[in-house]
Amino acid sequence: MQILILGFSTRGIAESAVKSGYRVFTVDFFGDYDQRLLVKNISLLRDFGLPFSARNVLKAIKKRPLESDAIVYTSPFENHPREVQKIAQGRVLLGNSPESLRKVRNWKLLRSFSLNEGIPLPETIFPGEPLPQEGEWLIKPEKGGGGHGIKLWNGERLKRGFFLQKRERGTPCSVVFVADGKRSLLLGISEQLIGLPELGAGGFTWCGNISPLEKAKGETENLVCKLEEMTSKLTRAFALKGINGIDFLLSASSNTPLLLEINPRFPASVEILERAFDFPGFDFHVKGCQGQLPDFRLKERLDSEGFLGKAIVYAKRDSIVPTEVASWILRNRRDVPFPGEIIKKGHPICTVFAKGQTREECFQALLLEAEKVEEELTPCLITS
Repeated sequence: MQILILGFSTRGIAESAVKSGYRVFTVDFFGDYDQRLLVKNISLLRDFGLPFSARNVLKAIKKRPLESDAIVYTSPFENHPREVQKIAQGRVLLGNSPESLRKVRNWKLLRSFSLNEGIPLPETIFPGEPLPQEGEWLIKPEKGGGGHGIKLWNGERLKRGFFLQKRERGTPCSVVFVADGKRSLLLGISEQLIGLPELGAGGFTWCGNISPLEKAKGETENLVCKLEEMTSKLTRAFALKGINGIDFLLSASSNTPLLLEINPRFPASVEILERAFDFPGFDFHVKGCQGQLPDFRLKERLDSEGFLGKAIVYAKRDSIVPTEVASWILRNRRDVPFPGEIIKKGHPICTVFAKGQTREECFQALLLEAEKVEEELTPCLITS
């Protein structure tokens, strides 16, 4: 089986697929240096000079037809069920169906379902509903991803395509699970790193994960049971298949997981869970879509020592990538740009990894790796 993988950034899932023994090629925006050493890739940026959009991916596939038996999509195709349906014509779809995507990404439907099923989530308000008079609220896009487009609400009119969610206090987290359309199985829980200026990120931009979840230690079994119940209900209701993710907030006051968002596709955090627990993520995804769940018990693996993290390093200034980037791969960096490439301020440079015996040790090691990346870049003055 030859599989076509689509998404904004596909290096991580492509690497998982190759390790699992699958023949894949990718269409994404970046077409990173290390990815092109690994698999055949078509890049909207490098091959066509196009901005990323689901429609532009369709254009790229038409311009360079690729023979494939199946497709797998990742972010942001969960927001584009129509394009998923078009690309999947004549191919096996290894992922959630367009119909499942339409339902699970319908925020009003998700709110109603969660309230009916007793799944905790922050108070959520949609256009046309009474606006809040007090409290701190976030305004979010319905078709968002990676934290982009989220900001603090300052009382402005709520436009179509956006909604409000009450800002609660707690730890941003994610859980990864594999499903067969009826049953689900947890694969890992991690803390999310959000909008860290030390990594060159701002706002609510996602910039990495650390696993396991430190705040859950001591109450891990209770949290796992709550997340198992949540993912089981969502799997049955929306017929979820393959590997999926859920963003949640671990409430500071009650230690309860508050549902924030369902990511009905292969999440980026799978990468550190694969490394931590030594499982073939892409193979789990394919088998789940085919109705098979693996023999995997998360509770038995959560007692492992140490922490593992990944972080996206964003440029703090306009910079030029050094000529010797092949060594970056040997130093466990991923999503590596090409030699001499210009990276604009605020854009991602690469991904780094680190370990630590404690959460703080792991976090500081990530920051140190990010500093090393920045030090190896050359400042650049970009003129328009």
